[in-house]
Amino acid sequence: MSEIPVDLRFAESHEWARLDEDGGVKVGISDHAQEALGDVVFVELPEIGKVFAAGDAAGVVESVKAASDIYSPVSGKVIAVNEELANSPELVNSAPYDSWFFKLEPSDTSELDKLLDPTGYKNAIGE
Repeated sequence: MSEIPVDLRFAESHEWARLDEDGGVKVGISDHAQEALGDVVFVELPEIGKVFAAGDAAGVVESVKAASDIYSPVSGKVIAVNEELANSPELVNSAPYDSWFFKLEPSDTSELDKLLDPTGYKNAIGE
């Protein structure tokens, strides 16, 4: 069974979103997603300043099994990327909820309400 923190919202495409105290939204992939991918070997992060609409492809995560797009769960401008993942992509496997990919300045924080809460995500992945 996957670990699912209660302070996150989830896209059906398995990205998580966490609203930080400063109003930014960090984005990563769920424990369920990293388990399905297997050993992560590369992460392509978006450029700082890039603007995404909710659902836009914003990066790529590659594992020994496959490459998958990372989608922006909410609209906004990229204000930070997790450079640590460039050198240590395996952190996505060992700590998926600490290993955020990028941080957005959200255009509209109410978009977070359209994402799945932890219970809804558990149901979506059949747990």
